[in-house]
Amino acid sequence: MRALEQIPGPTPRPAPAARPRTRAVLRAGSHEPRIRRGSAVKREPWDYVIVGAGSAGCVLANRLSEDASVRVLLLEAGPPDHRWDFRIHMPGALARPLMGEAYNWAYHSEPEPGVDGRRVYCPRGRVIGGSSSINGMVYIRGHARDYDGWAARGLPGWSYAEVLPYFRRCEDRGRGADPWRGAGGPLHVSTGASTNPLFDAFIEAGRQAGYPVTEDMNGHQQEGLGRMDMTTWRGRRWSAARAWLDPARRRPNLDVVPRALATRVRFEGRRAAGVDYLERGRSRTADAAREVILAGGAINSPQLLLLSGVGPADELRRLGIDVAADLPGVGENLQDHLEIYVQHACTRPITLYSALKPFGMLKAGLSWYLFRGGAGASNQFEAGGFIRSRAGVEHPDLQYHFIPVAMRYDGSGLRGRHGFQAHVGPMRPESRGRVRLRSADPRAAPHILFNYLSTGRDRRELRDSVHLTREIFAQKAFDPWRGEELAPGPGVRSDDEIDAFVRENVESAFHPCGTCRMGTDDRAVTDGETRVHGTEGLRVVDASIMPAIVSGNLNAPTLMLAEKAADLILGRPPPPPSNAPVWIAPNWRTAQR
Repeated sequence: MRALEQIPGPTPRPAPAARPRTRAVLRAGSHEPRIRRGSAVKREPWDYVIVGAGSAGCVLANRLSEDASVRVLLLEAGPPDHRWDFRIHMPGALARPLMGEAYNWAYHSEPEPGVDGRRVYCPRGRVIGGSSSINGMVYIRGHARDYDGWAARGLPGWSYAEVLPYFRRCEDRGRGADPWRGAGGPLHVSTGASTNPLFDAFIEAGRQAGYPVTEDMNGHQQEGLGRMDMTTWRGRRWSAARAWLDPARRRPNLDVVPRALATRVRFEGRRAAGVDYLERGRSRTADAAREVILAGGAINSPQLLLLSGVGPADELRRLGIDVAADLPGVGENLQDHLEIYVQHACTRPITLYSALKPFGMLKAGLSWYLFRGGAGASNQFEAGGFIRSRAGVEHPDLQYHFIPVAMRYDGSGLRGRHGFQAHVGPMRPESRGRVRLRSADPRAAPHILFNYLSTGRDRRELRDSVHLTREIFAQKAFDPWRGEELAPGPGVRSDDEIDAFVRENVESAFHPCGTCRMGTDDRAVTDGETRVHGTEGLRVVDASIMPAIVSGNLNAPTLMLAEKAADLILGRPPPPPSNAPVWIAPNWRTAQR
């Protein structure tokens, strides 16, 4: 989700220059690396070389190195997640890493025809912890039917009953365990205190509009409005680096190398034999005795496959890249969630508007530094939910994040008054895009086209999002707080006017996935065990292998699939399937609510 501070985004950069790189090896449990010059890690065949220390990479580094006889190398293009830097540890400061470049690839799409030719911003984590160190910290798993849909595509082992135990394994839920939720896992999951009355007003307004109230949208019943969970603990961001990597850093069989830009997977015949990477402008090589595992995410993993000669053969030859495996699906099937906002003025001074003024930010910062409390201790996405846009939709296809402030998604455009808003967007878009290479230079940003709003259904669902949100805000629960509508605004009423507003203002929810999708057809890139088709000793484990986007934020599903992939890699038997039931609206065929 987007951010809470008034910080402009970076301008588009089609091909960023290489950043200076200094080798640092994280060892002996240190939070900051010990800087070494020259060749800091001796060249030897590691058993596993993992590229990308993001959500999936941190999980894999922990799980694979649990066996002391297994040697693991984890490479990350970005810097360490410095513990002193509030930008990536204070939940309320989440705008800063999202909109800066210190920890962020800061990609932009090509001009998107469906949104008036705008280049849409696509931040991706470039830091230990990856996007889990710069995201909005919203913990949402997706709906059970999403995973049942994966299994129905010929991917046994990926049904909801089979992945739920991995979700539970990941989690340490503050409210405790039940058949759907976990306790004692690495990932702390908290539920916001929701002290602002506007959170309660939103949930009650949904009930008054005829929607259910859900006690846990990650549990038995996703559908409805309710409290939201966040990946924080004791007022701090709880990234994958904190949850999985920190406990493993003392292991002598794990090396973590930040500021290491992977340039290609090196093949010996069909087998992935290692990874070439750059540090301080010098080429380095890491040999892999067992497997190379790409965990760079939906943009960087297909980019590295293409640079390594795995992809559409004709396209690779045009760039002068030797073909290792002709896989036309690499970089295709790019999916993402879009969001629009409906804003109202607030008639009472109870929103975050005051906290975003200089004195308010100083107060929030001091409270966080001294006590890990105050506005800075929350991502402020404490209420939200899922609804169905129309009859005949079996499980929710629209998601809400409610926030007690009125501003644009990118942290800019703060209204000069108190306000509140709902971010709302479709969950299962039909539009598909692609990631391609601009050149054979690994330092050049890839060519990204999401192809947003290319179908009538996608456009209709966003139009419906505005109509249904206006109805919720019109309920009695908001009577004490509701001022004039600020966006789309009273002058935007007809479907054509709403469509124009959407094209001009819709933004990414930062959930790219699908570009190395699992499957059995000739356009699939990976199989159901995350192995890259046509190769040996090479896997992809991150959001890029999702065959279809799930109904919710993607961090929790990515952590789950990495836990499952670790079992697949090590040959461990999966946990028994869950028999926890799933709630589906009994009248979904005939009623919208």
